[in-house]
Amino acid sequence: MSENKGEMRPVKSIQEIFDSINNSTGTESYHKFSPIPGFPVITDGVLALAEAADCYWLLAVIGSYQSNSKLDKAFQVWTLNVNTENNSAVVQGYNDTTLIVTQKIPYTDFPPGEVKLYLIDGVILLPSEY
Repeated sequence: MSENKGEMRPVKSIQEIFDSINNSTGTESYHKFSPIPGFPVITDGVLALAEAADCYWLLAVIGSYQSNSKLDKAFQVWTLNVNTENNSAVVQGYNDTTLIVTQKIPYTDFPPGEVKLYLIDGVILLPSEY
């Protein structure tokens, strides 16, 4: 929703979202998205993704699991898979290729498809920024 007028934002397709972040191959700065101590920071590309898809909630999910002692603090892979039939989703966190965390999301307006993010040494980044 628009903060000023209460109007619904047009829903972007997964292709439109990826087109908006397609040129993200590095970052000029890191951005703090949460005031909670210990939450990771994000790159320019992840900021563009969060703004394009209105998915700061996904970053909050990732940040909320950082106290899990089973997660490798040096390198994590996070995926969001959105079901095309009912817009439910699953967020999964991996230590490289070992699944550690699964969280089901009953509904999201994130477009159907898969998004992959890395968390490396406290920074969430796009695979293209690695």
